[in-house]
Amino acid sequence: MAESNKNKHLTHEERKIIEFGIRSGATQKAIADTIGKQKSTVGKEIKNHRKLTYKCKLPVECADYAKCKPGHKCIGAKCPKFVQFKCQRRDRSPGACNGCKTFLNCRFNKYQYKADDAQYEYRETLVDSRVGANLLTSEAAEISNIVAPLLQKGQSPYTIVRNHPELGICERTLYNYIDNDVLHYSGESGVTVMDLRRKVGRRPQQKKQNALKKRESRLFLQNRTYKDFLSYRESNPEMRVVEMDTVYNSIETGPFIQTFKFLEYGFLFALYHERLNAAEMTKGVDLLEEILTSCLFYKNVQIILTDRGSEFTDAEGIEKKDGNLRTRLFYCDPQASHQKGSLENNHIELRYICPKGTDLKELGLTDQSKLNLAISHINSARKEHLHGKSPIELMQFLEPELFEHFYEFGICKIEGDKVILKPYLLK
Repeated sequence: MAESNKNKHLTHEERKIIEFGIRSGATQKAIADTIGKQKSTVGKEIKNHRKLTYKCKLPVECADYAKCKPGHKCIGAKCPKFVQFKCQRRDRSPGACNGCKTFLNCRFNKYQYKADDAQYEYRETLVDSRVGANLLTSEAAEISNIVAPLLQKGQSPYTIVRNHPELGICERTLYNYIDNDVLHYSGESGVTVMDLRRKVGRRPQQKKQNALKKRESRLFLQNRTYKDFLSYRESNPEMRVVEMDTVYNSIETGPFIQTFKFLEYGFLFALYHERLNAAEMTKGVDLLEEILTSCLFYKNVQIILTDRGSEFTDAEGIEKKDGNLRTRLFYCDPQASHQKGSLENNHIELRYICPKGTDLKELGLTDQSKLNLAISHINSARKEHLHGKSPIELMQFLEPELFEHFYEFGICKIEGDKVILKPYLLK
């Protein structure tokens, strides 16, 4: 038995012991004794971090489904012969299906616990919970409107939160909000430490940048990091990679250019957007599939590599269409644009035509047709790394059917001396 270390967070090594214990069929009590934790700690850890790896095909988990006659239409719990399936190993102790002898033959929901995934989720939650306050500015204003007048009456934070359970916070949280100047966002009616009864003993802290931050789940990164990308590429070296990003000059007015680099051909494609958000970028991938047809999309967009911008957080929407997997999405490391350096180099060429600091709409970039013109010129320039060929020429030679779809969309070949990579192209 390990020395007791209760009140301490589980470590990666302890999670590996938990995973090994599940695989060996050990009980939660035995695992807890091994790592010096309470049984409830191990039980909550497994329940919170196990993953559904196989979904039962029946409407419900019926223990007597094998006795049904061929062609029987399952109506679930309404069936008079329905018997709820219960698994001692999965549903009680240890609580996951790792190492189960009937794992391959089981037709019910299967849950597996993996130490690496559990540690990743833990770290993401731990870091995110320490960044700013989990509030929108409007939510902070609503709390302030309730708290401020009551503090002016001399009430304590404890009294306020007890009388106003709709605030959904405890006394300690309210004190933290006041100490960190979170509730001062609503102007003169806001709350500061000087509004507290014992204000002499509490000095105002300096206002923190980004004190209000509605937290977003980072679980979309799970199994999609750059390390995962390298591992996946090593196992599937033949799969074709497309790098994706966005280019814009003004976050307020746009336009926003969603770029795709087909590494197989050195070919740059781009889509014009008026808004920058996850829904728009997912629509961009949907449109790309529509342009290419599903067959060519599955063949040429097998892996997408992008950065961690908030506009690309809809990983499920990008990877799947109508519930079917169409591509794999991976994210570069933070501040590591070199990991998709090929696309970044194309952005340099795009910036020749659309310089930073300019109003792109005044420059002439007003719709998709103008963007197609710019992309046509960029893809018609001969490249040294393509042995003197242009990306369009290479795609026409290697995958003529693919280029035909881009041509129908508006991308065309520009003769050598007519290629223009200057802003006046768009005038």
